Amino acid sequence: MTLLSASEETTTTSTAGRPTPGRLRVVLMLDVHDGAQDRFLEAYELLRYQVSAVPGHVSDQLCQSIDDPSRWLITSEWESAEPFLAWVDSPAHREMVKPMHGCVSDTRSLRYSVLRETHGTEATDTFTAPLRPGEHHPGVAGTPRPGPDGVVRHALSFTVQPGAEARTAELLAGYRSPQARVDDTTRLLRTSLFMRGNRIVRCVEVAGDLVAALRHVARQPEVRAVEEAINPYLEEDRDLDDPLSARDFFQRAALPAVHHHAAPKAGPVQRHAYLYPVRPGAGAALAELLSEEDEHAAADPGGPLVRSTVHRHDDLVVRLVDLLGDPADDPATALGLAGPRAAAVLGKLAEPAERTHDGLRRLLAECAMTPVTDRTSAED
Repeated sequence: MTLLSASEETTTTSTAGRPTPGRLRVVLMLDVHDGAQDRFLEAYELLRYQVSAVPGHVSDQLCQSIDDPSRWLITSEWESAEPFLAWVDSPAHREMVKPMHGCVSDTRSLRYSVLRETHGTEATDTFTAPLRPGEHHPGVAGTPRPGPDGVVRHALSFTVQPGAEARTAELLAGYRSPQARVDDTTRLLRTSLFMRGNRIVRCVEVAGDLVAALRHVARQPEVRAVEEAINPYLEEDRDLDDPLSARDFFQRAALPAVHHHAAPKAGPVQRHAYLYPVRPGAGAALAELLSEEDEHAAADPGGPLVRSTVHRHDDLVVRLVDLLGDPADDPATALGLAGPRAAAVLGKLAEPAERTHDGLRRLLAECAMTPVTDRTSAED
């Protein structure tokens, strides 16, 4: 069973006993609250057979530390990464693990590919090649890494109840900025927040450790207060004081940066964000095409594109851009449609626009997100 754990790669044992590529082992470490052990065990007993019925699940184990009775370990095995990833991202998973909320004070999830096994005198190897530094499983987002400028970029996206957009935007724009410096090696550089309809996208730029920066921000009183204030307006419930609920929220809200391009250009720069209407199943291809377009546009010394970051999770694609001048003056560059792959980009959209100036301006208006706040930290 893998409550909110992160996924892994895998290997599946064949009928002859030899592992074949695909099997996945997931490890979830938990610290159980004092006095909550019985409730924790009751929740596990309720969940264990529900999880075992999930397609692709092979087995799981619940273990208790012999050194510290408050520390527990849940390991699970899956036939492959794909069914696990589909399940752990689903509403069914979120409902299934709710009985665990409030039982634990801390969690840590680990994931591993099963590459080699030994049974007695018999050793068996999988056909899966070890991942090299910087590589990641195709179904799993890689660890956010700094760009050439040393900045780590990431985003979170979530939705609010229809009709609550204005109040939510007011709350998110009105709080005092948190302390920027996390420690000697990590600093929060910039936070940009945009809305389109009832969807919110918060983009962050960090020098140093992204996870440390996010944890630091989440602990700041001014941030906690505004997050509490917007909770009643969210479409999906969350409890950021509960480790499992918080982990669930950050996992489903994650919108990783998959591409970034920049070029030094002089002049006043404005930040914009665009949410693309993606044809089902075309999110990954669209992100790649936008990256190629932006590489081309950034290299143009006379062009308005200064920086571009493409964020994607499945078919949710958001592009954050810094531009010289008004986007409406050059909608093709603003949208990532100024280069040789423009036609391919349009082909990945749910309703491709005409490649005329007026057609691109209409698409620009359709994709443009409304800025809520853009905060750049001051130097200490």
